[in-house]
Amino acid sequence: MSSIAVIIPAAGRSTRFQGTEKKTFVSLEGRPVWQRTAELFWNRLDVARVYLVIAPEDRESFRSRYGHVLAFANADLVDGGAERFDSVANALAKVPEEIDLVAVHDAVRPLTSPALLDAVFSTAAQQRAASLAMPVPDTLKRVGAENRIGETVPRAGLWAAQTPQVFRREWLVEAYAKRATLTGTITDDAQLVEAAGFPVRVVPGSPLNFKITTQEDLELAEYILQSRLAKPASESTRPYDDDVKW
Repeated sequence: MSSIAVIIPAAGRSTRFQGTEKKTFVSLEGRPVWQRTAELFWNRLDVARVYLVIAPEDRESFRSRYGHVLAFANADLVDGGAERFDSVANALAKVPEEIDLVAVHDAVRPLTSPALLDAVFSTAAQQRAASLAMPVPDTLKRVGAENRIGETVPRAGLWAAQTPQVFRREWLVEAYAKRATLTGTITDDAQLVEAAGFPVRVVPGSPLNFKITTQEDLELAEYILQSRLAKPASESTRPYDDDVKW
């Protein structure tokens, strides 16, 4: 079994969420979103360590509010940087060399099922790099000034990236070492690893593995989690209804 370190960047500003506090700290059925996400990994036998990356200005209040949780959790707090890539780099520097794989997972993606984690971890162990993703189902429009459609973009072969994105530790370290020399806009870790010359395999994800970005996303996540928690014990082994068609 591969040993895996999980990096959870939670240092973002949450500007699109428009709440009274950062979306990683808001309650999702009685627990903060970041905790719902981290709990996906804490009790997995293949996960050796979880690194939760938070903004330095949040550290004092975070320990005050959640120190009792961290005391019993398989998690380290790491200070974030100016950008998401800086935050991941800070955590990556703390991952021991004996770790086989490093997974990067959005702190506000708390509904990832165990079945999806099994699939992406297994593929990464075999292929050295893998990312959850979903084929794009909708017609895509490129929109210009005054919200006028400029063209319809063919969706054949297009996938929307999700997380976790999981990589051989040496590949991710090398990709981050090359980051300053790469040109163009890099938007996620899979693209960074691709730009460094390493192939990344896609593992089919789920519509339920969405990222909480807006208040509406939080409401949907609450509804889904309530539905899961209400299921009888006989159904608890199902992979969180990832086969639900939306």
